[in-house]
Amino acid sequence: MEFVSRSVSLAVRAANSDAVIGVCLVGAFAALGLRSANQQKNIEALEAEKDSLLKSNKAIKKTMWDWKQQLFAEAESGAALVPLARLKAIYGDGPSTPIGNFVKEDVKSPASKIVI
Repeated sequence: MEFVSRSVSLAVRAANSDAVIGVCLVGAFAALGLRSANQQKNIEALEAEKDSLLKSNKAIKKTMWDWKQQLFAEAESGAALVPLARLKAIYGDGPSTPIGNFVKEDVKSPASKIVI
């Protein structure tokens, strides 16, 4: 019983001591500083990866644009398997032509009537 009483009184004195509070605050500050440093390293790594991805995306877009222009040039030469007008329709650069037959609904059909 005496041991518990001494432990409690020692804990109360430590809690009221400025030195113990200061040590706890410095420890918390150090832990937060380490965490912040780790997060900063992660942010810098992610920013570097983002820049790399942006550069590769731009390179891919340029390559695709060059391929598209080459495909159009080959189609204009007349020796292409797919005509230029069809290629432009596929890429959305020209008027699109309807593919397949569309069935028109009869306006007088019973399915189109609205019953109130």
